[in-house]
Amino acid sequence: MARLEGKRAIVTGGAQGLGEAIVHRLASEGCSVAIWDINADKSNEAAARIANDTGRTVIGAQVDVCDAAAARNAMDDAAARLGGLEVFVSNAGILKSGDSITFEVEHWRRVIDVNLTGYFICAREAARVMVQGGSGSIIQINSKSGKKGSFKNCAYAASKFGGIGVTQSLALEFAEHGVRVNSICPGNLLDSPLWKDSLFKQYAANQGISENEVRKKYVDQVPMKRPCTYHDVTNVVMFLASDDSSYMTGQAINVTGGQEMR
Repeated sequence: MARLEGKRAIVTGGAQGLGEAIVHRLASEGCSVAIWDINADKSNEAAARIANDTGRTVIGAQVDVCDAAAARNAMDDAAARLGGLEVFVSNAGILKSGDSITFEVEHWRRVIDVNLTGYFICAREAARVMVQGGSGSIIQINSKSGKKGSFKNCAYAASKFGGIGVTQSLALEFAEHGVRVNSICPGNLLDSPLWKDSLFKQYAANQGISENEVRKKYVDQVPMKRPCTYHDVTNVVMFLASDDSSYMTGQAINVTGGQEMR
């Protein structure tokens, strides 16, 4: 039997990249999954592709995690269509970097809105449904930047530090109801579309080095001398989604190859 046979899950930002990898892993291990993404077409395409690959029920929905009313409605719809909810993965996030003197305030507000406020909005809706069922696991995809400041990346670090505070606070609030809340703090996913399509360019520009030098810089910072991979992260998602972690809540687990140890 698959490890998560019969469980129902939602993954935000699940239409591509790490989010899609999480959806695929959950479905391959027995979950029915709802993909939430701001992009409706990509959400539905990913759902169809993963359902075909795994033989599991996977549905797509267009959801803006910053819209509280939309999140509530989407949560009720997903729980009804899936037949319940045991696992919620808050993966949706954005990153805008730049020096703090010239960084646009609207960029700051957008990063905080998606990464921090969006996480709170969706996690509380997941908790509302899970409390009714008497159990559940809420998992936030955080970052090593939630543990340590990030160079010319103040808004992102602030949103991720705050996310760990949300995780710990919700964990305290819902522990007696059987709902666990934990964060995962990955290292740099240097082979992901986010890095290849955006971050290498952003960091090369604001650090005054080439994209190849950016990659070398971030690999060299890792004691294990390799980037984080989707599989590294989904292994921990599986652990937190399963009953193997039934005595864990309020934790922020590093998956950084030794780069972060606190």
